[in-house]
Amino acid sequence: MKMTIITVGKIKEKYLRDAIAEYAKRLSRYCKLEIIEVADEKTPDQASETVEEQIRDKEGERILKYIRDDMYVVTLEINGKMLSSEELADKINMLGIQGQSSVAFVIGGSIGLGREVLKRSDYALSFSKMTFPHQLMRVILLEQVYRSYRIINGEPYHK
Repeated sequence: MKMTIITVGKIKEKYLRDAIAEYAKRLSRYCKLEIIEVADEKTPDQASETVEEQIRDKEGERILKYIRDDMYVVTLEINGKMLSSEELADKINMLGIQGQSSVAFVIGGSIGLGREVLKRSDYALSFSKMTFPHQLMRVILLEQVYRSYRIINGEPYHK
């Protein structure tokens, strides 16, 4: 299966880049992984809802350029469905069984995802009701996808 992570913004912190590289290396045993970074827009302080919507839409256009018709798209959203690690593993496993060969996880910028990206989403996934920095979310997502493959393959992984 090919896993694509499409995310807004670059990772500046070395410790996060190192963690991402480590999980990408671990995942290479299980799937083909691609990480695509699209440019983020600067959000002015005290931006109006209209300005924020325009920013989300601009970032969304950049994201949509990388989403192919054959991809199963999972958007990370605060109001998405929360799954346990085992349930995420089941979801990934079922997609493979159903012949889905390409899955894209989409992580928005600091103010979320644009309407068109949300419309294109096949599944809204939430990791928590809490808000996480989108840079850290990339590490958390990779760790959970790695954990999912360990679960799918019946391999031990700390609980």
